[in-house]
Amino acid sequence: MTGEQQVVFWRRALRIARTEIAALSALLIIALGVMTFVEVADDMTEADGQMFDQAVLHWLQPVAGQPRGPWWLQEAAADLTSLGGISVLTLFAVIAFSFLLIQRKRLSALLLVVGLAGGVALSEGLKALFERARPPAAYQAVETLNASFPSGHALLSTVFYLTLGVMLTRAFPQKRFKAFVLGSAILIALLIGLTRVYLGAHWATDVLAGWCAGAAWAMALWLVAYAVERRQVVHHAPLQDDEPG
Repeated sequence: MTGEQQVVFWRRALRIARTEIAALSALLIIALGVMTFVEVADDMTEADGQMFDQAVLHWLQPVAGQPRGPWWLQEAAADLTSLGGISVLTLFAVIAFSFLLIQRKRLSALLLVVGLAGGVALSEGLKALFERARPPAAYQAVETLNASFPSGHALLSTVFYLTLGVMLTRAFPQKRFKAFVLGSAILIALLIGLTRVYLGAHWATDVLAGWCAGAAWAMALWLVAYAVERRQVVHHAPLQDDEPG
């Protein structure tokens, strides 16, 4: 390959990278999410991982059932943690799904439903696989169900809010608005996960694993939708997102 051919090659590679930067970023998030989940799942069964979880729990609750901070902080945490519950997420999903259909965003509506339903299946399947016990009942400031690993609230809130945030970024041409919407979605998912540990409903590694699995699942769905949308635009298929009239 001559020098001129190399220059042409790298120019084309750079142009493709710029065009597909979103897809490349999604692939990176999926890879990091999966690798981190596997590492956390391995560590939680070892002494070091269990010591870490115990240390975090005891620091947040020096006295069992009494999280650090004023009384209103625990009330606020209980309110925030409900944003990751299946009932609240289902309500928000129905509203978002209806809005997307009204806007003729059929592909996005389908992605939202598949994302949340798949997230529930993924969460319950992983819980059944690992069957990890929750923190002692004395530390749990909220009611809990089923197994502990991974955190369903962390996983589902990451899937739903991140997917919704990515969808909304397409409605704003300005980068600062895109960053604000996506940042807000990430913040909500982070706060929900943190409240699960603060309220003694989960070990810290449960939440970390939920974030990782949720982010990987959300980005995998987005990649599928991205590929389908590009193909359907070429073939004028009916499932693609239409511009509202």
